[in-house]
Amino acid sequence: MPKDTVHIAALIVAAGRGTRAGGAIPKQYQNLGGMPLLARTLGVFLQHEKVASVTVVIGEDDEALARAAVPGGVAQVVGADSRARSVAAGLAALPEDATHVLIHDGARPLVSKTLISRVISALEQSPGAAPALAVTDALWRAGDGVVQAVQPRDGLWRAQTPQGFELAAIRAAHAAFQGTAADDVEVALAAGLGVALVTGEERNLKVTHPEDFTRAERILKEDQMAIRVGNGFDVHRFGAGDHVVLCGVTVPHGRGLQGHSDADVGMHAVTDAIYGALAEGDIGQHFPPSDPQWKGAASEIFLKHSVELADTWGFALGNVDLTLICERPKIGPHAPAMRAEMARIMGCELGCVSVKATTSERLGFTGREEGIAAMATVVLVPK
Repeated sequence: MPKDTVHIAALIVAAGRGTRAGGAIPKQYQNLGGMPLLARTLGVFLQHEKVASVTVVIGEDDEALARAAVPGGVAQVVGADSRARSVAAGLAALPEDATHVLIHDGARPLVSKTLISRVISALEQSPGAAPALAVTDALWRAGDGVVQAVQPRDGLWRAQTPQGFELAAIRAAHAAFQGTAADDVEVALAAGLGVALVTGEERNLKVTHPEDFTRAERILKEDQMAIRVGNGFDVHRFGAGDHVVLCGVTVPHGRGLQGHSDADVGMHAVTDAIYGALAEGDIGQHFPPSDPQWKGAASEIFLKHSVELADTWGFALGNVDLTLICERPKIGPHAPAMRAEMARIMGCELGCVSVKATTSERLGFTGREEGIAAMATVVLVPK
């Protein structure tokens, strides 16, 4: 799908009654972590940079509840008496320029931006894509309270949402489908659409019973406590030149730093620290030095990408601590400007960024003024 013509719409299905969850109101409007469950679900899609629009399908009698739970910017459409018909109503209400749709259960509030991104990426190669988890437990067939047979689990998967499709294809599939369907993959398969399988997430549970609220609350509390820590280290040697670029700031010097990009050793160390905190490799994996398009590139490109990737994972920058190791140039006079530039690029407060320097007491390659080294520590916190 050409990126300049793509409009990915999210369709959140929340028209059911959810009676198995108990409570005086439908489960999607009950409280989860201080806000309506449905509002939490919608928020994840509203925050995803590749989702252009969000539409929610609500129950016929739920307009008042929806007013309190549905954030601004989310279109609403009234559903029908079955899931398939509710989805069809939602598909018909999507923006005219929508090209793809992500259909998601409103009762799955813990879906991550990472999982959404995986489904979107799979749609680049397939008309449909859906997340699932392999079945690992033994399976039995039973009747009248007695185990009757063992069901082989090979090739069996537990379906999840969001399930993504080319919009025109899934609209046609729903129009042709007869009867009831457990989900939209069933509808797609009946129409002969290919559906790519992507790895789901255990945390992406569907709130169905009262105990599921307890489990979801526990996961939310764990998220609030979870942090990621990464470290980065980089070295660039001196060569010809009359300045160096450190943390995006041009510093006059009798020699320049050598590298495939602009050789900003400080920014490279911080970028690698962010990638490390996410277990996403290093700069060379995302921006290979063998690719000529990155020759002489501004390191701001790399740093912004790492911050955007952290955001996709659901993390914000807690703080950055960077140490530049060199005899010269002197870093102290330029450190305030470096901090300000790094904070600007990363979109964080100045107080979250530390830039300092030390020498190696004339020892080693930095002591011989053959180059500059940098090491960085980064803390990422849940958003």
